[in-house]
Amino acid sequence: MPTPLPTPLIDIGVNLTNRAFQRDLPDVIARARAADVSRMVVTGISMPGSEQAVALARMNPGVLYATAGVHPHNAKSCTAHTMERIRALAADDSVVAIGECGLDFDRDYSPRAVQLEWFERQVELAVELEMPLFLHEREATQEMVEIVSKHRSNITRAVLHCFTGNRDAFEAYLELDLHIGITGWICDERRGMELRELVGLVREDRLMVETDAPFLLPRTIEPKPKEKRNEPALLPHVVAMIAECTGRSIEQVAAESSRTAERFFALPAGGVG
Repeated sequence: MPTPLPTPLIDIGVNLTNRAFQRDLPDVIARARAADVSRMVVTGISMPGSEQAVALARMNPGVLYATAGVHPHNAKSCTAHTMERIRALAADDSVVAIGECGLDFDRDYSPRAVQLEWFERQVELAVELEMPLFLHEREATQEMVEIVSKHRSNITRAVLHCFTGNRDAFEAYLELDLHIGITGWICDERRGMELRELVGLVREDRLMVETDAPFLLPRTIEPKPKEKRNEPALLPHVVAMIAECTGRSIEQVAAESSRTAERFFALPAGGVG
């Protein structure tokens, strides 16, 4: 594990409602805090998932927060009533963004036309509520850029969560002044080499860090863990790789990413300690 950090980290995207955490969630949260990951944003990917994320955040005030929204994989389940349920959840103090919403033309678990419709509806809701957007995009950069551009002047803040795309997509999102979420993808010597070259292009006040746990276990961990589940306690490995790629210190990356996350999600400075 990297050296303890003077600035506690904020994991802006972790799937603590995933069944991978059912057996030991309290221990997962405790390990995160022991590893200087003091606050975590639990991702809502469906209506039931968003409700569970909010419930977890309520049980762990000041440590866990939540997003409320519907992932493009689940867009086929959306109705007008879904938007009203998201609106109601968003009124909870623990909810800090609308999402995870967006477009995924890689797997097409929901029809593309359906994804487009309900993504834009969630963007419109975030604009109405003056809340940040937590965005997902795979193989749909052009369509994502078109919708976000259409509303960009009215969007308060938006983060492209778990960026795994190419240079063209990266530059398009920076041009839109989006925040970028960096995960353990950057620690993957097979797939993350282009991201290692690109991460230095992100302004310090637009970069945030996340695990997307239980997915994307950092491949830089030595010795290699027997269990392939990622968890928030491993976020310092992402910070260490960003520091290596950008020539900044680990302490600097940690402090800047935490300050940016506090501003983006309107979190109290410094957290609960």
